[in-house]
Amino acid sequence: MFNPGIAYWTHQGFFNAPIVVIVVHHPEVLWAQRSDKVYLTVALPDAKDVSVKCEPHGLFTFSASGAQGESYSFTLELYGPIAPERCRTKAGLRNILCYVQKAEKGWWKRLLKSEEKPAPYLKVDWHRWCDEDDEESTSDLASDDDTRFVAQDEGSSDEDEGMLYLPDLEKARG
Repeated sequence: MFNPGIAYWTHQGFFNAPIVVIVVHHPEVLWAQRSDKVYLTVALPDAKDVSVKCEPHGLFTFSASGAQGESYSFTLELYGPIAPERCRTKAGLRNILCYVQKAEKGWWKRLLKSEEKPAPYLKVDWHRWCDEDDEESTSDLASDDDTRFVAQDEGSSDEDEGMLYLPDLEKARG
């Protein structure tokens, strides 16, 4: 019933009944899509015990421990079905990159199945964003995204591993 790594507080409530408060943190999650995939970038420096589960009907579950042992987790019910066997995850120094393969090629109206306003920790990844009508003209960029993702899996410099894209810093590097 109780999960290790989650902070629990108890308090005597009305009629001396104990009240348990569970604290679970939500990391910032950036997302973008292409016609065949969804990119999820979880901003969580020095993450430990990273666990990602993808289910065919579109359920994406994430959990990890932070540098100080805090528990982070979230579950997303994605707009459409996905291909779990083709989903990949790469934990870097500053974030976790998740590549989620759509079961069927096509553009989703939104990331989540629910039409409600998404949670405040869920934001658009403008670096990877591509509009549906721009996908063909930016097909080179899309393949670059895949190359960068695979290249990080095969080994990259410690300096760049898992770094969120910061355009001004990239220009300054020369």
